[in-house]
Amino acid sequence: MRERFQRKLDELRDEILKMGSRVEDELKLALNASEQLDTGLARQVYEADVVVNAIRFAIEEKCFDLIVTQQPTARDLRAIVAVMNMIIDLERMGDQAKGIAKVIPHLVKHPSPTGQFPELRQMGSIVTSMLRQCMTAFTSRNEELAQLVISQDDQVNQLFSQVFSQIMKQMADIEQPEKIEALYQMLRIAHELERFGDLATNVAERVIYIVTGKLYEMNTDEPE
Repeated sequence: MRERFQRKLDELRDEILKMGSRVEDELKLALNASEQLDTGLARQVYEADVVVNAIRFAIEEKCFDLIVTQQPTARDLRAIVAVMNMIIDLERMGDQAKGIAKVIPHLVKHPSPTGQFPELRQMGSIVTSMLRQCMTAFTSRNEELAQLVISQDDQVNQLFSQVFSQIMKQMADIEQPEKIEALYQMLRIAHELERFGDLATNVAERVIYIVTGKLYEMNTDEPE
């Protein structure tokens, strides 16, 4: 009975890794679409998001089945509940990637007057790495790696603040509505990436919960 249950848990782990890989692919498509202003790639993001959502619901069904039919121990139940929370955050990461894709048609019509912000490329690289590290930490039950993911979110937030400040300054110096609109769309991309980093932090917190049994918010904003 225990061996059968362990096989089910292993299958669940594999499905989580599959979902994480799909979300990473979706994000990469969105980032490439934003750099190349490619509406074809943007459409592929939408298609990828449908797959991510389907995987999320399939995993959720498997979690319910394990809880109902296998009578998990407290430790196993903790892991299953954590997984159910993780897939919600992974699905939302896909939504953030789709949010980037939504911007592309606007930028094709009205490109940014200053081109691509290098900070956006940095943000994209960091959050992609954060997601990959989350999946590795989950597989290996590596609390230190999960903590590393959380620590990187500060850098993402700093880059977002830099983009925000630059865009606000440029908007103040521009009178043409279409150029202001283009800058606003660039800010949308920055916000989607910043939110992606937050969600990766959430996943890392769930990994720590699986390992330690302690659930608390690791990365909080301090009042200014």
